[in-house]
Amino acid sequence: MPDRLAVLAQYLLPKLALTTVAGKFADSEAGALTTAAIRWFVRRYGVDLAEAVDPDPASYRTFNEFFTRPLRAGARPLADSDFVCPVDGAISQFGPIEIDQIFQAKGHRYSTTALVGGDAELADRFVDGDFATLYLSPRDYHRIHMPASGRLRRMIHVPGALFSVNPVTARGVPDLFARNERVVCVFEGDCGCFVLVLVGATIVGSMATVWHGTINPPRRGEIREWRYDERPVLLERGDEMGRFQLGSTVVLLFPKRTIAFNPDWSPERPIRMGEAMGRRIG
Repeated sequence: MPDRLAVLAQYLLPKLALTTVAGKFADSEAGALTTAAIRWFVRRYGVDLAEAVDPDPASYRTFNEFFTRPLRAGARPLADSDFVCPVDGAISQFGPIEIDQIFQAKGHRYSTTALVGGDAELADRFVDGDFATLYLSPRDYHRIHMPASGRLRRMIHVPGALFSVNPVTARGVPDLFARNERVVCVFEGDCGCFVLVLVGATIVGSMATVWHGTINPPRRGEIREWRYDERPVLLERGDEMGRFQLGSTVVLLFPKRTIAFNPDWSPERPIRMGEAMGRRIG
């Protein structure tokens, strides 16, 4: 399908209804139907179940249990690097933030303020900083890990659209990642403040973090925020911090002169959780 038609379809599809139905099925214990769906998905997307703790498709009670499956010990060793890649997937874009503008695709940029839900004070911490946008395809491992050690300060759930976040849509839908539903996680570490933004998408039934559990649903149509000043949440580099129920995107923000990205990185390059993402500056 040509890109223009694929993007038009995104505007016309009943995305919330599709996501709600998909989420209910993914959470249901449907026995043989669930197993059949998992086997089809593994064949269709080339999922490598040999890496999973449990490689048997019939052992998963729900599709989400399969989709968020843990990997066997040692499957993702951590590189000797200040910052490690937090996910399996592919690099969408990465590089400098130009004042407050993040590059999405040719002809498309969006602001850090919009991405973090309108909090200009938070966005100011990343003026002329750096970003990385990492895409998780359906075949990928869907747990998200810490790129560096940090203490959680805030979590913000920002309601929004549910466009697909695949490369075609990224090229065709303006402000895609600041437009979709997202969860903004603000950490403080030795490198200063850094942010992981979990971006929702069509069919992504929910997003969850290790400290909160499932964040959405519910979808209340208003920004919700949690602060963690009185309840310390400390996570080490490489620790699991969250997961997607079906594929999506993570956007990372770093302050100015914090990270020098891995010179082997380039847009569209495949990535694996735990590989070197960059070194600390200063």
